[in-house]
Amino acid sequence: MSALLIGLIAGIVCSFMVFRVKRFFGYDDSLDAFGVHGVGGTMGALLTGLLASGAINAAFGKDAAGKPLAIGAVDGNWHQVGNQAIGMGIGWALSIVGTLALLFLVDKTIGLRVSPEEENAGLDLSQHGEEAYDLNS
Repeated sequence: MSALLIGLIAGIVCSFMVFRVKRFFGYDDSLDAFGVHGVGGTMGALLTGLLASGAINAAFGKDAAGKPLAIGAVDGNWHQVGNQAIGMGIGWALSIVGTLALLFLVDKTIGLRVSPEEENAGLDLSQHGEEAYDLNS
């Protein structure tokens, strides 16, 4: 049930990011990678720390009575939410630094932008020599 709840919550949040937040801020994310993978992954990581259960995976072993030790906040281990947040922060930091480094390299080698003329003509035509959609037929 935890996995279903995580999927439901993350799905709603991702949809909100893709259809509302992106439109509000007007950022260019044609594949919705940030709204789906960035935000969805972040939500999934935090909710995993919240909803992880020793009944499903006794990752920390069992106590003297044979009961699984608390894994997530739902079991009483709120530290796992913090652990998940730290891991998420590390992931974000690596992604940001890696993205900025790659953008810098691409900008210095082939450039990040096409000319305004190529952009107006459409990238399918100017970059690939063909039209992706034939809207006249």
